Amino acid sequence: MEMAAGIAVFGILVFLAHLFSGLFSRTRVPDVLLLMLIGVLLGPVFGLVAPHNFGVVGPFFSTVTLVIILFEAGVHLDIGVLLTSLRRSVLLTVTSFALSMAAVAAISFFVLHLEPALALMLGAIVGSTSPAVVVPLTRKLDMEEPARGILLMESALSDVCSIVIALAILDAYRLGHLRVGVLVGQIVSMLLLAAIFGILAAFVWSALLKRVRGIENSIFTTPAFVFVLFGVVELLGYSGYIAALAFGATLGNIEAFHRLGFLKRLLPAEPISLNQIERDFIGEVVFLLAAFFFIYIGISMHLRNLPLLFLGFSIAAALMLLRIPAARFTLTHSTSVRDASLIAVMTPKGLAAAVLAGVALQNNLPGGDSIQRVTYSIILFSIVLTSLLTVLVDRTFLGRLYALIFRGFGRDARQSLARTA
Repeated sequence: MEMAAGIAVFGILVFLAHLFSGLFSRTRVPDVLLLMLIGVLLGPVFGLVAPHNFGVVGPFFSTVTLVIILFEAGVHLDIGVLLTSLRRSVLLTVTSFALSMAAVAAISFFVLHLEPALALMLGAIVGSTSPAVVVPLTRKLDMEEPARGILLMESALSDVCSIVIALAILDAYRLGHLRVGVLVGQIVSMLLLAAIFGILAAFVWSALLKRVRGIENSIFTTPAFVFVLFGVVELLGYSGYIAALAFGATLGNIEAFHRLGFLKRLLPAEPISLNQIERDFIGEVVFLLAAFFFIYIGISMHLRNLPLLFLGFSIAAALMLLRIPAARFTLTHSTSVRDASLIAVMTPKGLAAAVLAGVALQNNLPGGDSIQRVTYSIILFSIVLTSLLTVLVDRTFLGRLYALIFRGFGRDARQSLARTA
């Protein structure tokens, strides 16, 4: 009976995920928020499901979801837009991450009374933004391609920074010293070499794709290849997430690469990318995985310690405020006011933060339990605030307030329209 009820609930959740997606398109009520609410009700509120019920499947499922989301987002990126937005993505990532890390470290040092190194570690843990939240929201909000590219790249880059810096601080805490040069080298090598692996893998897969399609029931072979790529790159010590993103962006723009003369020898005479059927199938897989990812995040929340819950809300609100100057001073004035405003409210936390918070607890660090609980609270409220503010910026007076902050933005676009007229 329990198995039958579980399968029925699974089916209901799939229907609800599609319903919430339709509601988002019509009412701008984010489906992310509603799916997390279902998870909170199933887990912390009614206690029907707990994270430990999933065992090792929970973290595994979350990682698979992030990999396929980044790959699919890369497929839909225009390579020209990606290259032009790269510099701004790096500037936004560094500025937002540094401000977030410093603010969270200061708050946790004075409020949680963590040691300075552990306070900095908590700041690094929650310094990144979540691709699993950013990618679906940017797509449904109909943001312009350059702004969407900036947010996608930032979410991938900041995840790497968060993981490397948090673990480096953990090692420094154990050894008693931090090697900054080694840390910077690790970040650069993880990003560049992972991207190279992803690009080369895309060339290989483009050459093989025509033959692979001759195999019966082969539509899932491309995602399978992405998972193999992710696993190999991670085992080599680099970022599998960046490799998945680079693989998707290269495969989705393989025709553009083919026009570069020196690459023609590496590619088949007619470069092959994903066809529409494959893109639609992967899109549906991403939709379902992302839906259950947010439900799982809701189930994983800790809601019983009210002081830590309030602290998490306060930190999430502070990070939202710090995001404004980070966006204001790193984006170009060619960015539209609406897109700049949406970028300024996009600071959700996700899987990377949850995993790193678990590392702090597993290593028996002083205050490790508080670090994990505060992190989960920040994840919850950062996603809630991001989801709500994207609606409010589009539909209420808050949009006018952000328009004042980003006054002068969209200038290049307006001048171009004026010249056309």
